[in-house]
Amino acid sequence: MAAPSIFSDENITASRKLILKNVRLEIGFEYEENEVISTKTDLFLIEIENGKIINISPNNANAKAIDVKGFLMLPAFKDMHIHLDKTFYGDKWQAVRKRKGGVKGMIELEEKLMPELLKTSTQKAEKMIELLHSKGTSFARSHVNIEPTSKLDSLKNLQIALENKKKTFGAELVAFPQHGVFYKNSVPYLKEAATMDIDFIGGVDPYTIDGAIEKTLDFTVQLALDHQKGIDIHLHETGESGLKTVEYLIDKVNENPALKGKTFLSHCFILGKLDKNKQEEIAEKLGDAKVGIASTIPFGNLIMPLLTLQNHGVTVYTGNDSIVDHWNTYGIGSVLEKANLYAQLYGQSTEFMLSRCLKLATANVLPLDDQGNQQWPKVGDDATLVFLDASCSAEAVSRISDVKSLIHQGNIVF
Repeated sequence: MAAPSIFSDENITASRKLILKNVRLEIGFEYEENEVISTKTDLFLIEIENGKIINISPNNANAKAIDVKGFLMLPAFKDMHIHLDKTFYGDKWQAVRKRKGGVKGMIELEEKLMPELLKTSTQKAEKMIELLHSKGTSFARSHVNIEPTSKLDSLKNLQIALENKKKTFGAELVAFPQHGVFYKNSVPYLKEAATMDIDFIGGVDPYTIDGAIEKTLDFTVQLALDHQKGIDIHLHETGESGLKTVEYLIDKVNENPALKGKTFLSHCFILGKLDKNKQEEIAEKLGDAKVGIASTIPFGNLIMPLLTLQNHGVTVYTGNDSIVDHWNTYGIGSVLEKANLYAQLYGQSTEFMLSRCLKLATANVLPLDDQGNQQWPKVGDDATLVFLDASCSAEAVSRISDVKSLIHQGNIVF
């Protein structure tokens, strides 16, 4: 991707201070008969030092500053479910092949593929991060394989990539037993990974893979508690076992309040299979237990009850999952595209509704609150910012507007 023109070489100095002029910020809503009909914006001068916003003042077009040319400034995007450690991206194109044997068949395929993927996984992760940068993303929650084939190598290789990109990208890591906790005996590797620089203990389909919901979740919960980690479990199961897994995890979190706000179910497709009343009941329980959902958007013909979840205070995240690998062919790397798909799927077509959809791209940070009060940016906020060719959030979501530049903690990415 060619470098946009906001930050030319002569503008970038060794100084830790940046001054930006002609920065477009949202300042409120315009109403007609109590309906939001447009978003008001104005131009500002933004000063950044040591990775923080230190001043926001009325625009001064004559200031000696980097000219942002009226582009819209938003919180930089966050991809909250991705696998940076195993990808075909950066190599020759190849689509997914026909699956055989369900998830266990895919595990067998991975056991063959992972040794070869590991040889270049650091370089490919860096390529993926650069793709995410180009789409306005400077942070990700990445699941990373921990299993007997990769052992801890997938994690170590990804940590090298993240170290190489640390000035321009942030991440939190999930130790992910892709081949099951007990099915392929990932236990010793998970225990070791839990002592390393990771943030969450992961999991996948406890009943389908390990054949035991309680045993697997008890192990996962205890490991997370012992090492002060969060939990993020892939749950693809759509039958009775899927619902039992959700309810059992909610019970475990309620028994261990330290896990509230730190526990997530990724995908959780069972929610899309429940009747409306049961969806409401489970959404209320998830909200009360502060268990979040990280959902792919869309997934085949399955419509997840994301609005119902949000109405019950459930934290909802999204991400690209797989950009292109042996699991998934699709993925352009844009969480703004995910926000757009969300808006289309759930009929969020008005100015107000579209502006709210931006939270899918920013992990729930919005420039304006529901009443139109400006709540971002504030002095003291991290200078982790994206600039788009858009007049407002609603247009950015609707048109998947072009990303012009990205700043991560005061460092110009491009």
